[in-house]
Amino acid sequence: MTSETIDAAAAGSWTLGDLSVRRVGLGAMRLTGSAAFHLGTPRTREEAIAVLRRAVELGVNHIDTAAFYFSSLRSANELINSALGGPYPDDLVIVTKVGPHREYSGEWGTAARPDQLRGQVEENLRQLGRDHLDVVNLRRMRQDSIAEHFGALAELREAGLVRHLGVSAVEPRHLAEARAIAPVVCVQNQYGLRGPDPAAEEMLRLCGEQGLAFVPFYAIAGEAGPQGASTAHDPELLAVARAHDATPAQIRLAWTLHQGPHVLAIPGTGNPDHLAENVAAGALRLTGEEMARLDALHRGEASRQSGTNGFI
Repeated sequence: MTSETIDAAAAGSWTLGDLSVRRVGLGAMRLTGSAAFHLGTPRTREEAIAVLRRAVELGVNHIDTAAFYFSSLRSANELINSALGGPYPDDLVIVTKVGPHREYSGEWGTAARPDQLRGQVEENLRQLGRDHLDVVNLRRMRQDSIAEHFGALAELREAGLVRHLGVSAVEPRHLAEARAIAPVVCVQNQYGLRGPDPAAEEMLRLCGEQGLAFVPFYAIAGEAGPQGASTAHDPELLAVARAHDATPAQIRLAWTLHQGPHVLAIPGTGNPDHLAENVAAGALRLTGEEMARLDALHRGEASRQSGTNGFI
């Protein structure tokens, strides 16, 4: 499919609280290198900035990032600030996440304590050059309860440092915990055309019923996770892709968006051409027969693929 002229508006919009975003956004994790974090080779600064500016030109107004998205030479937040700040576009929504701790050496440390979350919020504010953060997701780090951590973020929301809150890598009980403390606008969990996950399906359903955005990560990458896009494509997926003159990645994104109007996509890339393809996937309309074929594929992959729990 021709991608260069397709705008992000083709996918429709959803609201995060009082902030309207296009349903296809941009994940910043891959801006810093060929793979996330320290796993690949650093990307050139010029290429990363070009991707960010092209995203805005294509109508993308939802960027997902984090202070721990950095490689040996690049920081995603600093790149976003350099490319789009001074001032930022009025409709641009930047979503960050806190909870994981990563040393400047690149090594992962223990999860932040509740009293350390303000420092993480302040770090995002400094790097992005903002006086408040549009949306902050609390990334759960295997703790049984998120009440204390989410409560600390709710206090920062009351103080005006954060506008809206979300949660990530959670189960339904954690979402209930959070909603009892403060409003939640989104849930960011792993999900995609990769095999059935009853917990993920339940969260997808709950978010739809409660009017919350469901924002899947690794929707394209699958079990490859932070390393990059999946290269394992079933013949059924390839057949649907051929029918639309599209790439398998575009079909994966389209299938994900077809799960409901509340589902948002945040595919990551550091390549302007891939960015245009991802945005164009929002214009794909799959037939009922194609959805049935892909749904069957989704249900049947469980025996061949195992889940990942990487950072996003």
